[in-house]
Amino acid sequence: MAERSRDWARAVRGLLLDVSGVLYDSGAGGGVPIAGSAEAVRRIKASGLKLQLCTNETQASRENFVKKLRAMGFDISVAQVTAPAPAACRLLRERGLRPHLLVHDDLLPEFAEIDKTNPNCVVLGDAAENFTYANLNEAFRLLIGMEKPVLISLGKGRYYKETDGLKLDVGAYMKALEYACDVQAEVVGKPAKRFFESALAELGVPPEQAIMIGDDIVSDVGGAQQCGMRALQVRTGKYRPSDENHPEVKPDAYVNNLAEAVDIILQQL
Repeated sequence: MAERSRDWARAVRGLLLDVSGVLYDSGAGGGVPIAGSAEAVRRIKASGLKLQLCTNETQASRENFVKKLRAMGFDISVAQVTAPAPAACRLLRERGLRPHLLVHDDLLPEFAEIDKTNPNCVVLGDAAENFTYANLNEAFRLLIGMEKPVLISLGKGRYYKETDGLKLDVGAYMKALEYACDVQAEVVGKPAKRFFESALAELGVPPEQAIMIGDDIVSDVGGAQQCGMRALQVRTGKYRPSDENHPEVKPDAYVNNLAEAVDIILQQL
């Protein structure tokens, strides 16, 4: 598709990039950069295009996340990262909610200023090893005991890729709690429209002048297109050939990797 038509690359002022599967593959030792991705980020910034990372990363605070990216060679600041935890904190404050947190230990600093006494909701993130039966059952008991249960999920991804293979993502556990408690989760991260709108506001570009680049056909591509953006799927990360036959979501283009997408976009400037 990228080879046949490049109309999708025209009139672009800003790029939203997914991170895991686009910039790097996570895994032991923090993960490894995808070939050409650090240089692609440098070229985006040098071109004058606006850049924002739009990630569902919930295994680290934004500060530690950016430190990891910089150690891999990515010139990124904390302000250039739109992530679910800060958005969830805003929501909690707006609605006077006190969360029971089922999240990764490294994400807890993001919620340090939030009142967590006598919880009246559950916040679910990619808790990894903290997704034990005991912890899930504790969240279940809290929700089932509420007159009006509130479940907030920092994403709804099915799986993601690490260097040693695919891993279950938060969406699988979210669905388990939804089913057990007969409740519908409020999703704060991708593909929620409000989350993409926040990322666009931080990017400072209207949707028709922005392109989202991701490896998740539903959360990245579908979510961005619902907000009026063009969206590309890279053939890295969690991409699978079957994505190209998805019954509902059709990317504006497929590209082999971020570097290829940047080559095409910069040629159109």
